[in-house]
Amino acid sequence: MNRILLVDDDRELVELLQEYLTLEGFQVSAEYDGERGLAAALSGDFDLLLLDVMLPTVNGFDVLRRLRDRSSLPVIMLTARGESIDRVLGLEHGADDYIAKPYHHHELVARINALLRRVSYSGATPLVPSPVLQVDDLRLDRSTLTVTRANQTIDLTGAEFGVLCCLLEHPGVLVDKDTLAQAALGRSLMAYDRSIDMHVSNVRKKLGKRDDGSDWIKTVRGRGYLLVGH
Repeated sequence: MNRILLVDDDRELVELLQEYLTLEGFQVSAEYDGERGLAAALSGDFDLLLLDVMLPTVNGFDVLRRLRDRSSLPVIMLTARGESIDRVLGLEHGADDYIAKPYHHHELVARINALLRRVSYSGATPLVPSPVLQVDDLRLDRSTLTVTRANQTIDLTGAEFGVLCCLLEHPGVLVDKDTLAQAALGRSLMAYDRSIDMHVSNVRKKLGKRDDGSDWIKTVRGRGYLLVGH
């Protein structure tokens, strides 16, 4: 049974979600402010965090930023409908996915299951001769879920790791956004969904420039992305 931590100060909504998610087979615990939510998220007792943006004591963005300093726990941000800036900030701070309020409970469960499947898959022993993918001095090890460049460790979120792994599997080849979404989020992209663009942007920043000053990841407008090969 997967363990979900829900951090939201809307107690009526939390009660409804706890009841619904429990019926769907999840074990759900709740916290109602950012400080207590962060402590619970760092406890190691949960498989996924549902995190609201507007919280007492510490807002959701600060909770996420502080969490990412110490944990790669999968996070789905709960954002207000129409507040696209919240989604962008959430992804920039390390959220794996987001869903806008009000949302249908079936959609939330689908997002949760998709992300948990992606996490489960990424942690499995890969069915390939070697778990290591490497281009020049960029090295990704699927067995240890680590990424290094010039022997320096690069910290990525789970979704960012999925994006980079998918691109490294096909160096020099265009990878469409929906393929990247399946690798990073375990789901297809929705209409006007910019999550993969944000994850790719974050990966690009963390990788820095190649030795010749060019980017590791090239954008093919309207089609997808490719990692520049040798």
